[in-house]
Amino acid sequence: MKVTIVGTGYVGLVTGACLAEIGNDVFCVDVDPRKIEILNNGGVPIHEPGLQEMLRRTRAAGRIQFSTDVKASVEHGDVQFIAVGTPPDEDGSADLQYVLAAARNIGKYSNGFKVIVDKSTVPVGTALQVKRVVDEELKARGLGGSEKHGFSVVSNPEFLKEGAAVDDFMRPDRIVIGIDDDRAGNLAREKMKRLYAPFNRNHERTLYMDVFSAEFTKYAANAMLATRISFMNDLSNLADTVGADIESVRRGIGSDPRIGYHFLYAGCGYGGSCFPKDVQALAQTARENGHTLRVLEAVEAVNRDQKEVLVNKIVKRMGEDLRGRTFAVWGLAFKPNTDDMREASSRRIIESLLERGATVRGYDPVAREEAERVFALDLADRPDELKRLHFVKTQQDALTDADALVIVTEWKEFKSPDFWHLKSALKAPVIFDGRNLYEPEAMAEMGIDYFAIGRPHVELDRNGSSN
Repeated sequence: MKVTIVGTGYVGLVTGACLAEIGNDVFCVDVDPRKIEILNNGGVPIHEPGLQEMLRRTRAAGRIQFSTDVKASVEHGDVQFIAVGTPPDEDGSADLQYVLAAARNIGKYSNGFKVIVDKSTVPVGTALQVKRVVDEELKARGLGGSEKHGFSVVSNPEFLKEGAAVDDFMRPDRIVIGIDDDRAGNLAREKMKRLYAPFNRNHERTLYMDVFSAEFTKYAANAMLATRISFMNDLSNLADTVGADIESVRRGIGSDPRIGYHFLYAGCGYGGSCFPKDVQALAQTARENGHTLRVLEAVEAVNRDQKEVLVNKIVKRMGEDLRGRTFAVWGLAFKPNTDDMREASSRRIIESLLERGATVRGYDPVAREEAERVFALDLADRPDELKRLHFVKTQQDALTDADALVIVTEWKEFKSPDFWHLKSALKAPVIFDGRNLYEPEAMAEMGIDYFAIGRPHVELDRNGSSN
């Protein structure tokens, strides 16, 4: 099938690469010429495991192309995926300007029946707005009501985890398709069924529903996962106060099959491109319709406060004035296996340390360049703080002569470091762990003053041993 992907971000690139991998003829378009140049030169503008190799194969086979030519992209694909960004607006609602601009271009250049697929995460009712915009453009061309130039708008939300997006697309646990129950919708259903047939050979994974429900499903899924994270983070702070171990609690409740273990890890808050903006957007949709989603309001508030918990532990241990102190920070991306810095906890934590006068040396296996770009923007009006922020190439470079280690992202390479070497590199053996990677008792036995999230702090005696 001939498929067009509008937008070459995480969702667009993964969708395009995977559909090309299974034999489709894919045209990826983007208004950013820098991205297209990178892609046409064999590079990838994002870090996603397995994506570059897949793009190399499909490009060599001639099944995927990249361009800024909007007219050619619309003429190419019978199925037009809109996979552009929907950043949060000032009130928390999703900004649909890029989605509607893509829809307008489809109507402007349409050369036959098109299935227009909303792949971007969009609020309930977006498909109606897309339909209206395309209708306006077709009527302006004198094509309104023409069956030949008809179209159907489909909602097909993505459920991809950054860092595992390729596997998620190729082995989906479900494919949600919202579609109208009319003649155009029936034609679109057949095309979508054919497109996704390779993913349904073992068993049917596609869930068909109305468009509103499909749009709602994406937000509901992310809101549920964010709720589990904030729930555990809220409990972890109480565990700190009453002396419970949140890891023991996690195992105790996760063993209940009604609850399960997924997304029950306490930490220093969630980030990324999905959870923060989707929780805000769903809460705003509720307000616009006269409702208050009280649980989601609390989820967002807990997550906002959780990003300061680790800093509060640092201040309690080392004082409010951190001038002359240097902190090694391991992990900058919002999660492992990505270079995505959007809403990353490291941004809040590092800025809080800098505000108190500290020097920070940050290390991340893949997010260094993106972190440099982001912090240059975040701290553009605070040059003194920016001078005290350094991004280094190795874990060791971050540790040397630092007053403490702060762990923010749970990369695998941080899980089993050489602790004796770590102790000798630091000025003092102190770790503030925002992801609970280590066992407090084991750290104390090695003479490391270890502070985690919702886990007991084991005091060390003057000789550096646990009491």
